Amino acid sequence: MSDTEALIERLTAENHEFRKLHEEHKKYDEELAALNGRGFLSPDQQWRVSELKKLKLIAKDRMEAIIRHARATMHA
Repeated sequence: MSDTEALIERLTAENHEFRKLHEEHKKYDEELAALNGRGFLSPDQQWRVSELKKLKLIAKDRMEAIIRHARATMHA
């Protein structure tokens, strides 16, 4: 297991915000996959795809910030 994977596991177990973001990111990804699996998307569904991509990115950016902070704290 890489250092990053171990850190993510630790943060998922110990950090409520990280765990919540990780779960949200997974939920958005699953909904996005379900929508992308359809042949045709209505305008509302296309809007939802766009919204899900934004929400996923926001969650991922925040998780990355938490990871960076945890690494900086570990090496300080």
